[in-house]
Amino acid sequence: MMISTIAKSQEKMKTEIPQLSAFPTGEENTAFAKYFIGKSYLAPITTNKDLNVPISNVTFEPGCRNNWHSHTGGQILIVVGGEGLYQEKSKPARHLKVGDVVEIAPNVVHWHGATANSWFSHLAIACNPQTNENNWLEPVNDAEYKLANEQK
Repeated sequence: MMISTIAKSQEKMKTEIPQLSAFPTGEENTAFAKYFIGKSYLAPITTNKDLNVPISNVTFEPGCRNNWHSHTGGQILIVVGGEGLYQEKSKPARHLKVGDVVEIAPNVVHWHGATANSWFSHLAIACNPQTNENNWLEPVNDAEYKLANEQK
């Protein structure tokens, strides 16, 4: 009986999406799911397209990360909740916490996501949105992800 209660509690913690910041979590990110390992959630923050500053809150469940990718116009990430990881190709991973800012130059191959044990949320700002395109590459494999988590 006790084991059943503990298992239910652990499952509930795993599946309940916590409120990590004052920004909305949004809906499950099904449009880009093929470029992620694990579940992510997307909430557009800006709506006025005339301003040319698309900002979205992206939330990752523990263990979720996106594939290696680049942006032709660059990207800025502002961490608003949980703990995450960011890594550029051929460089060590960077452990991210609330308040960290990541400036990603155009065409730099990188990935980002939650640590293995924490939910993670960041604002993603698309730079140069008129010409900015994502170039999606291969998934971050388990060995790369494990090493990134150990490099804290």
